[in-house]
Amino acid sequence: MWLWHPNDPLRMKYAVLIGTKENPATSDDIVESVSKIKSHKFLQYKYLHRIYYYDAPPYSKSKNKPLNGGKHNFGSDPLTLHNNKLLKELHSQDHFALRMGEIRFRGWELDRNSLTTNDNSCHITADNLRPSLQQKGVDMRIGLDIASLTLKEHADVIVLVTGDTDFVPPMKFARREGVQPALVSLGHNIHSDLKEHADLILDLPT
Repeated sequence: MWLWHPNDPLRMKYAVLIGTKENPATSDDIVESVSKIKSHKFLQYKYLHRIYYYDAPPYSKSKNKPLNGGKHNFGSDPLTLHNNKLLKELHSQDHFALRMGEIRFRGWELDRNSLTTNDNSCHITADNLRPSLQQKGVDMRIGLDIASLTLKEHADVIVLVTGDTDFVPPMKFARREGVQPALVSLGHNIHSDLKEHADLILDLPT
């Protein structure tokens, strides 16, 4: 009679894929969330393959601001310093793999808070402008990793920590190939399209 053992190499494998959060987090926040995911009853006897964290190095160049606004050094911004520290600390964490896209500078745009609905015109200064920064290549890397983990059979379960419905097609592909996509709610509502193509939702303790 075959007896299951928690260290058996044939036990199911899982990978955790974490998309970038809108609100700045610390490495401790992310590691704590991963610890809660790993301890979930659905995963606690499965083998962790790897944790993938998706982001882009902060934009750190200097750009001239219009309307005599001077030169802005993005490398000295508090958020840039915070994100550089976050990525450096995650690099040293066990089982973490960082997947990096890039940030592109698209120019300057008007801060919407500068516009009022009561006036026909307004006076614009350099203080009313904000940088337009666009993250590129991150979503593509998530989709490619889902496909790679599926086709190479590195994971039987793929745990997605994201609310982006752009990942529905790769989720559908993984599911058709026999992988179980799971979503982490993180205390917020999950879009119905994501729920439809996930095998389960992992509710974590707050």
